[in-house]
Amino acid sequence: MSLSATRHRTVEVQGQQIFYREAGDPARPTLVLLHGFPTSSHMFRDLIPALADEYHLIAPDHVGFGHSSAPPLGEFDYRFDRLAEVTEALLDTLGVHRFAVYLHDYGAPIGLRIATRHPDRVTGLVVQSGNAYLEGFTPFWDVLFAHAKDRATHEPAVRQLLTVEATRWQYTHGVPADLLDRIAPETWLLDQAGLDRPGNAEIQLQLFWDYQFNLDAYPDFQRYFREHRPPTLVTWGRHDEIFGAAGAEAYARDLPEAEIHLLDTGHFALETHGAEIADLIRAFLRRTGTP
Repeated sequence: MSLSATRHRTVEVQGQQIFYREAGDPARPTLVLLHGFPTSSHMFRDLIPALADEYHLIAPDHVGFGHSSAPPLGEFDYRFDRLAEVTEALLDTLGVHRFAVYLHDYGAPIGLRIATRHPDRVTGLVVQSGNAYLEGFTPFWDVLFAHAKDRATHEPAVRQLLTVEATRWQYTHGVPADLLDRIAPETWLLDQAGLDRPGNAEIQLQLFWDYQFNLDAYPDFQRYFREHRPPTLVTWGRHDEIFGAAGAEAYARDLPEAEIHLLDTGHFALETHGAEIADLIRAFLRRTGTP
């Protein structure tokens, strides 16, 4: 089988079965793709083959998502610190020591934890709707931050974010009417199937609650940007109502050489602008010599 073909694999990492997609020659520069909520490595299904002729790509499913283990609460510590530890251990298990990293949504606090701990390993950042600044938080977050302070009172409202209507909205909001036909319905239906697994709602509620501690890490992330100046490409939906465009523009504060593109779409920019983003990534990695 050609190395450019996507391989679907599972490996045990710290007692968890971690599913990942891989393509490309491992001898070539590696790009690690980290997904967000409520999706999985499936979000990179088209980007991976688009870049596999020139790069080595690895896209894991986080614990609790996709085809990776999803142990119930009490059997796994569902915190972003812990998800970052598992991701780092996966890369060590696969022998991936230097890599650029694609950060989307939840993938941003996971990947940036790794980068701040091991700046010598991370050769560049590609950011899509992944906050590292307070700018960019939209009214979408009001109920989540209220939930962080009072879980019992606000849990019923937060549970609405786990419904199929909310999942579909994440894919379609902010997408121009003439591009809506690019959104394949299996995307949100696949994500919803994961959310609907027994016990998964409780996993997601715990991660919603833990998200507040990512903000405490932002000063460390920003210090990493200033001190290490990783080459950075930002490709972000201009109309994203989850992580607003101000979150993209904020990267320029500490990374003045960052290349920032606001695209005419919403939160899941790869669904409508996948080919454009692939071209931007290829040009960025070639230009910056990453790694």
